[in-house]
This record gives sequence, C-alpha cells and structure tokens, in this order.
Amino acid sequence: MTDADVARLLPKVRTIAHEAGQVILRFYNGGIDAATKVDGSPVTQADLAAEHVITPALHHIAPGVPVVAEEAMAAGHKPDISGGRFWLVDPLDGTKEFISRNGEFTVNIALIDAGKPVLGVVYAPATGDLFAAAGPGTAVHWVEGRHDYPIQVRRPPADGLTVVASRSHGSGSEIESFLSRYTVKDRVSCGSSLKFCTVAMGKADLYPRFGPTSEWDTAAGHAVLVGAGGRVEQPDGSPLVYGKADILNPNFIAYGWQ
Repeated sequence: MTDADVARLLPKVRTIAHEAGQVILRFYNGGIDAATKVDGSPVTQADLAAEHVITPALHHIAPGVPVVAEEAMAAGHKPDISGGRFWLVDPLDGTKEFISRNGEFTVNIALIDAGKPVLGVVYAPATGDLFAAAGPGTAVHWVEGRHDYPIQVRRPPADGLTVVASRSHGSGSEIESFLSRYTVKDRVSCGSSLKFCTVAMGKADLYPRFGPTSEWDTAAGHAVLVGAGGRVEQPDGSPLVYGKADILNPNFIAYGWQ
C-alpha cells in the first residue's frame, strides 16, 4: 500500500468515523446504559453499536486488512496481524467522559503499517470536531458544517510550555519528575484522544502519559500529531510502536515539536 493509497482511504475513514459518532450520539442523547468489563473498565451499548458500524465498513474499503477493535478483543476475537498492516479501532474512547456527559469522548480509527500509525481519524461527536491525517503535513481539523482547516504544532513558547493531561487519570510523581526538566507555564485537562489533538492544534506543547493505555487509545491521535509536525516517544526516546503481543502501551510522551 503506497502513501497515495493511504491518502485515498482517509476521506472514507472520516465518513466511517462520522457515521459511528452519530450512532453514539443517539445513545448519549437518549440515555446511557453502562456495564463493567472483565478488566474493570466501563463499556456501554454505544461502544458496541459504534464498533458494529466501523468494523464491517473498514473491511469493505480495505478487504484483507485485519481490524483490531477494542470490544471484539475484549470478547476474545484477536485477528492475525502478522502481515504488519492492520486497523486499530476504539469505537468510543473516553467512556468515563461519555458516562459523565462532559462531551470529551471520541471515535478513534487508525491504520498501522510496520508498527507505525500512517493514518488516523479522531472524531468527537458531541462537539462536532474531527481531526485527521495521513502522513506528515496532512493534519486537518474539521468542525461540523465547516471546511477543513490545516493544523500544525506551534513553536514552544519562550516563557514556558502548556502541558495537557488526562481528565480521568490525573498526574503522578513520575509525570512531575519528568516535567521538572521543563519550564511549565500552564496545564490543561481533557479526555480521550483530544489530548493529542490539543497538541497537534498548537494549543498545548506536551502530553506526558505515565500510566496504562492500550494501542487503540493512542494510535489515531498519534497519527494526527505526526501529521501536524509532532512526535510520540517512550521516555527513553525510543519510538512508540504498535502491533505488540501485549496490546498495552508503555509510558510515552507526545511532543509538539520534532
């Protein structure tokens, strides 16, 4: 699959994410029915319904490319990804935000090739914001009813960085130790993959995550940030890669600069 092939898939993936988001909104506006998965994380009927939209649609636009989706994996369905190219899907990232009704939840769809996210779409149905990219220099922000706006990271301000953190998971001693090497001017909180997008838009400079995440939580936002000129690495500087035997990510840092 060439870069051009990946770029041609992006509008279709955006449509799929948008359709899944409209399904989620029907649950969001009509009442939330939450349950708890085996790992203790919450799941709703909206997660399941959105995934049932996304998975067959991805199979349709890219036959033969396996789909690793959160709820199917939770049910024990793990596809063969040994070919190196596969989709990573979180049908509803930020379920806690969805349940608390603060609007900061997203549909995440990413295409992985050789361990790297080469395409990503993050759609926040409650606000109508959609972020998408398929390679460096391609990141855009679309708001319901408007045109695409190119986005890029900003030059780190001389008077200090803005750091974005998880609304649900807070901070900790490891994060504080890491941040001690920087001048931090401000801190903002938000849920789901919107943290990556906040850096990609140039509204923040750094997103450190020292705590558990899964590959489907980060891949789409990772792709958007790379498309906007940023990078995502482990604390030791090694890349954050996808397609590991264990779906859990190590700690990572999302930077608004190269």
